[in-house]
Amino acid sequence: MEALDRDVKKQNENPSIGILLCKDKDSEVVEYTMSRSISPTMVSEYKMQLPDKKLLQQKLHDLFENNNDYESR
Repeated sequence: MEALDRDVKKQNENPSIGILLCKDKDSEVVEYTMSRSISPTMVSEYKMQLPDKKLLQQKLHDLFENNNDYESR
C-alpha cells in the first residue's frame, strides 16, 4: 500500500486500502491492509464502508465452489 500510494495515487485521492483474499483447501481468509500513514480516524471511517469479512469469505468460497462444479462437467 505504501508503494501504491507513493507511486500511483494522486494528491487529491485518499490513501489506498487493500483486500487480501486467500484460499487453501479447507478455508478462505480475508484481511484488509492499509497504509501505515492512515490516521486512526480515517481507519474508523473506512471500516464503516468496507464489506464484512465474513461476507467476502462466503463469496470467495462460493466462487471456488461454483468454479469446481463448472470444471467437473
